[in-house]
This record gives sequence, C-alpha cells and structure tokens, in this order.
Amino acid sequence: MGLAPKQLGHLVVKVRDLERAEDFYTRILGLTVTAKFDGHAVFMSANTELSHELLVVRFDDDEPDAEEKGQRLVHMAWQMESFEDLKALHQRLKDNDIEIVRIGDHGLSLGVYFCDHDDNELEAYYELPKSEWTTGGRHIFDSKFPHSLE
Repeated sequence: MGLAPKQLGHLVVKVRDLERAEDFYTRILGLTVTAKFDGHAVFMSANTELSHELLVVRFDDDEPDAEEKGQRLVHMAWQMESFEDLKALHQRLKDNDIEIVRIGDHGLSLGVYFCDHDDNELEAYYELPKSEWTTGGRHIFDSKFPHSLE
C-alpha cells in the first residue's frame, strides 16, 4: 500500500460545442469514445481498457464562459492502486481536516472529491478491473459501487 496515487486517471473539461470537441479528440488526437450522454457529455480514452481518460462536458446554455467563471477544468482525478489505498487517503484527508466535498459512487469506481488550498477540485478514485464492471444493461455509471469507505 502506497501513499501516492497510481497515476493521473482522467481530466474533465467543459466545452461550448460538444460535437466539435468530440471530433477534435477522436479525429485529431485519436481517442476512442467509450460512452456518451447525448448532448451533455462524451467519455473518451486512448486506452480502451479504461473507462475514460477524458470527459468532455458541455457548458449549460446559461452558464458563464470560462473567462467569466475562471476555469474550464472541472477536476483532476488520481487513480489509486487499490481500494485499500483509497481508504487510506480518505482517512488521511479526515485526519488533516481537509473537507471531503462528496463521494462519487460510479458503479465501476468509487471517488473521493476534495479541494486543494486554491479550491481546485481533485478526485482520488479506485476503479475495478474492466472484467468486473457490471451494468445490467444500464450505462456503466448508473449502477452502485458495492464497497464502502467506512
């Protein structure tokens, strides 16, 4: 069990034109679309054994542009080597009085969301191996993760 994450797992960015972004990242960069929420989000990866390395989300029509809002990056996500490593980080956050913004139960992964001192959002997560993903005919992020951090 290590203190550091395994790797940077994915980035989430906001865009105005989802179709244009999908075209750029697939046609120009060569990423593969792994899942889509039409009109809202596109999950993409260079490694199709992973659920995604990039999530592109469309700005809401009434949401200010990035220049007004101050950001396009939604969060950076650090993949942990094991579920035990994620639990250890969760405890470390609590022990250091770092606010846990939320816990995301994604069905194939469990993420702990928190902020750095400049309010940049981070996620630390553990992802099950692809062979263990279960969807029951639903989108991969609709099911419940069977583990608990407590």
